[in-house]
Amino acid sequence: MNLPKYSRILLKLSGEALMGDQGGGIDRTVVLRLAEEIVELRRLGIETGLVIGGGNIIRGSEGAAEGLDRVNGDYMGMLATVLNALAMQDAIEKLGQPVRVMSALRINQICEDFIQRRAVRHLEKGRVVIFAAGTGNPFFTTDSAASLRAIEIGAELLIKATKVDGVYSADPLKYPDARFYARLTYDEALDQRLNVMDATALVLCRDHSMPLRVMNIFQSGAIIRLAMGEEIGSLIESGKSK
Repeated sequence: MNLPKYSRILLKLSGEALMGDQGGGIDRTVVLRLAEEIVELRRLGIETGLVIGGGNIIRGSEGAAEGLDRVNGDYMGMLATVLNALAMQDAIEKLGQPVRVMSALRINQICEDFIQRRAVRHLEKGRVVIFAAGTGNPFFTTDSAASLRAIEIGAELLIKATKVDGVYSADPLKYPDARFYARLTYDEALDQRLNVMDATALVLCRDHSMPLRVMNIFQSGAIIRLAMGEEIGSLIESGKSK
């Protein structure tokens, strides 16, 4: 039997991934499908951390554009990620897999505070760990939170699961002739403004040599194949630009 390529990963899901074809909110069928793949990662022996955005409920930046105070909007967005984390926790637990939600905001009645050493211990004990509430600070995206948590837990790979199958020069859903990048460096992604992640997240990964794989979350089984070593999506690594 082939062994997984990675022993510890951090998976970043957008909040929009949880709403399926709905206009917003949480599609329980989608959450259950994603939970099954996450549980399969654990069955393969891969220690798995998870960061979920809150865009299916609210985005602070979008609220600010409509007149909402940006700081309040960002805190509302953080709370939205907690709702998504609890929904995913419930689905994973129903499949028999131990899981912990750790929040950057103190909400002790429903989840643990994020403590780096405790998070690593949970992973070592075979628990899935869901990191909620972003970094706990306004003006930072969940992309930045994913990069930060991946570095803190010593993940071997950060996976950003999106609705497209990798990094393109432009939105391939709008521009069919957009160029696909199988591999590129963080400097290239920053210089070309490819919108892989926000600049803070990319610089964090670059400076800490954290490889990033961008892939399509809606391809069933793709996460498992990636974890087993298949070249899926786009790989972004540290290094000098060509």
